[in-house]
Amino acid sequence: MANAPGKMRYRVEGMDCASCATKIDTAVRRLPGVNDVSVSATAGTMTVDYAAEENLEAVERAVVKLGYGVSPKDTPDRAAPKPTALADSHKGHDNDHEGHDHDHEGHDHSNAKHDDGDKTEESLGLHGHDHGPSDGPWWKSKKALLTLASGAALVVAYLVGHFVPAIDKYAFAVAMLVGLVPIARRAVAAALAGIPFTIETLMTIAAVGAVVINASEEAAAVVFLFLVGELLEGIAAGRARASIQSLTTLVPKTALIEENGKTREVQADTLEIGAVIVVRPGDRIPADGTIIDGASAINEAPVTGESTPVRKEKDASVFAGTINGEAVLKIKVTAAAADNTIARVVKLVEEAQESKSPTERFIDRFSRYYTPGVLAVGALVAIVPPVVAGGSWSEWIYKGLAVLLIGCPCALVISTPAAIAASLSAGARRGLLLKGGAVLEGLGKITVVALDKTGTLTEGKPKVTDVIAVAKTETEVLALAAALETGSSHPLAVAILAKAEEAKVQTPAASESKAIGGKGVSATIEGVSVFLGSPQAAAELATIPADLKERIRVLNDEGKTVSILLAGQQVAGALAMRDEPRPDAREGLQALKDLGIQTVMLTGDNSRTAKAIGAQLGMDDVRAELMPEDKQKIVGELKSKGMIVAKIGDGINDAPALAAADVGIAMGGGTDVALETADAAILHGRVRDISRMIQLSKNTMANITQNITIALGLKAVFLVTTIIGVTGLWPAILADTGATVLVTLNALRLLSPKLGGEV
Repeated sequence: MANAPGKMRYRVEGMDCASCATKIDTAVRRLPGVNDVSVSATAGTMTVDYAAEENLEAVERAVVKLGYGVSPKDTPDRAAPKPTALADSHKGHDNDHEGHDHDHEGHDHSNAKHDDGDKTEESLGLHGHDHGPSDGPWWKSKKALLTLASGAALVVAYLVGHFVPAIDKYAFAVAMLVGLVPIARRAVAAALAGIPFTIETLMTIAAVGAVVINASEEAAAVVFLFLVGELLEGIAAGRARASIQSLTTLVPKTALIEENGKTREVQADTLEIGAVIVVRPGDRIPADGTIIDGASAINEAPVTGESTPVRKEKDASVFAGTINGEAVLKIKVTAAAADNTIARVVKLVEEAQESKSPTERFIDRFSRYYTPGVLAVGALVAIVPPVVAGGSWSEWIYKGLAVLLIGCPCALVISTPAAIAASLSAGARRGLLLKGGAVLEGLGKITVVALDKTGTLTEGKPKVTDVIAVAKTETEVLALAAALETGSSHPLAVAILAKAEEAKVQTPAASESKAIGGKGVSATIEGVSVFLGSPQAAAELATIPADLKERIRVLNDEGKTVSILLAGQQVAGALAMRDEPRPDAREGLQALKDLGIQTVMLTGDNSRTAKAIGAQLGMDDVRAELMPEDKQKIVGELKSKGMIVAKIGDGINDAPALAAADVGIAMGGGTDVALETADAAILHGRVRDISRMIQLSKNTMANITQNITIALGLKAVFLVTTIIGVTGLWPAILADTGATVLVTLNALRLLSPKLGGEV
């Protein structure tokens, strides 16, 4: 192999929790020739900064020894890192709605499907790892099969113990071993890699200790519950991983390339920079590029978050994955498939996830001290009194075993998951989805919330806000506009038709309807030629009164799109449209301020619209015309100032920022990738629910602290009473099980409306 330094990205199979990532990080970081390593359990990836390629073989061996599969995700990158900024390919992006084109043919792209040509990479090394494969149905994973086997063994042991009580402890010991043997194997592998005290070590010692003092039934149950928790983590991680990769399906697999005046179909990932492609109406654009012929309205919502299609003409930039509206376009490719907009968004998401320090679960952190402490205390209790003071060996070994039982982590292990489960249930009933304890902890510490505009603070679809009468009445203006737009699926057309239906306007019949490219739509209605289009297009056909021009300017300053209606050679009236704020947006932002949390708007929409919406909602910090990387950068800047940042969004363009934030929250109706990349989701799309989610976090973290205090407090009390001879094995067992019951009951309090996040 070459000796050049560089970076290598791997896909790690079976890594689905923070403790997994921590073990891999620690083991690989200790290897010679490894300068740095970044591990993401969510993305299932590991990036190694190595001194020479010959070091990579040792890296792969180390990961395999821990029981994970590993395969190269990319070829080694020895070149200077390419900038991930999207700005170069997005120059000249115009977010202004003023010249919006009403020419549309009713194309519906919502159900566009593309074949997924992604190939599953074959992992290297050990495939028998208990975590099971990251890909494929979760119920087929080795972890799921192990959990089912452990549960089945527990049921069988219970039946055996019921009918043959004399051998019940042996039956439960065997049931325990079904789940414990794989856990113990992982504990040994981690210890050999230099990580002796892991949660697997804690579970192994606790289970074996329980069997030694004839508590095999409890040991088997604890092992089973531990496996269930691990399985749920694996399912969540697998879904998140798949959703990130599914972004690539937004880009069509094929493209029409033009060569020597002829077109032919090729694979989109083979397109080279400089190639000329033809994109038909209704098709997704297969590559980033520049328009060299044609003009069309482009739906950029998947990439920029733009609330309405943007008119693009010659020399304008277009992005892979966006949708061509109504006209054939010829586009010159400006970026290869690996560097197009969607590919970069995927990379930004994964890099942002890797840049986060792995969140270690509380029990895993505490076990570094707890496990050796329990062993040491148990050994001292059993050995020191007989050796130093001539005490009875049988008496003090008995007490030592009681100490081991007191140290059994049953209540401690369940203290956090019980509170989390109750919190998840309470949140779900209110449409608040939270992805684990780390999210709950992070939410309670939030100091600033960055919100997307379109689909988050606003409804995500334009509405008619003003109907202006000039030569016709407001009712007549709305009726004529609705007649022109009947049958169209264009967002602004849908808004006009909805307003007409709301006003119960009778829509006349239109004939000879036609779209005028780049200008608007026209038809003959009751013998009169009627036109609806942008003010610029209308000015070419009729004289617009000065007072109407001033009214249009005011409406534009309010972030509204204005269309002029002409009847014959007269200006009949005008309609103004805007993506309006959600009904509870202002109240929700005020609730965040009441909690002492700052707010900032981050949007890809134009500055005028963004500032108008911000002023309406009482937001002072508004940042507009942002690309995905810009949002991610701003989140990073806020974090660098010591702020704890929550990012709220609903689109693919928000995914990198969602991943980079301390806590990412997706709004209801958002894309799958936003929901999966985010740490939490608000299903009902209410801005008010953000503060409710934060309050739920604060209540849950307080509950977890109480649970841990109960679990450890009772252990401390019974540790003292056992050593002084007041209590023995049975009270110790009751202490542990009693603590478990108390912890569970305390956690269930989170289900009440008051503690469940209602504020």
